[in-house]
Amino acid sequence: MKQNIKKFKAAIYVRLSKEDGDVTDAGKTESNSISNQRELIKDFLKDKNDIEVVSERVDDGFSGVNFERPAFQAMLADIRNGIVDCVVVKDLSRFGRNYIDSGRYIEQIFPMLGVRFIAVNDNYDSLNHSSQTDGILIPFKNLVNDAYCRDISLKIRSHLEVKRKNGEFIGAFTVYGYKKDPKQKNHLVVDEYAAGIVQNIFRWKISGLSQQTIADRLNAQGVLSSAEYKKSCGSKYKPMFQTSEKALRYRDR
Repeated sequence: MKQNIKKFKAAIYVRLSKEDGDVTDAGKTESNSISNQRELIKDFLKDKNDIEVVSERVDDGFSGVNFERPAFQAMLADIRNGIVDCVVVKDLSRFGRNYIDSGRYIEQIFPMLGVRFIAVNDNYDSLNHSSQTDGILIPFKNLVNDAYCRDISLKIRSHLEVKRKNGEFIGAFTVYGYKKDPKQKNHLVVDEYAAGIVQNIFRWKISGLSQQTIADRLNAQGVLSSAEYKKSCGSKYKPMFQTSEKALRYRDR
């Protein structure tokens, strides 16, 4: 008689962080690419008759330090809703680089939810794992991945510190009155138009005008707010404190 084989509904999970894109080893960067992870996993699953891929979740540009990633959280929702009961990743480092949280998901949360977890390159399958061997090996690999992430973070901070000491600009957005040099992104040049507005503001303030009076005068002249001026120049800048879509002058009075 044929045995009834349980059919697992799998989610392919792939992740690539900004830090992975910064590593100097081009070969390593390529090996971790989203497309490479996807192909490797699909090649692994092509002869697995007990696994059916029902979804693919991609966190591109998200660090493995924490698990508050949109695609990962969407995959968790699928698990809780009974859509997915198997998670397949390229390796443990793609799953996460936080030693404690990675271990909690693999050793506690997934087993509790009845989820099969597979890390292809680490030759780990929770359905066939050896509790004695993997009980030592998996936590050790997670610890190594955690240490690697911390090391990369330290190197990036050191690199940025050197740039700052050399007078190079390392921010994503310039302050109002300056713009990035089109020939050298780490060099700032004066934005002549915005600089003129800044000079007017300083001159008005020195002459005794209040902040409100200055703001009213700028609104009357139709001067764009700094955030809207950046957007008009093609920037994707969005201030955290913005409460309305447009500045005062655009509102119905």
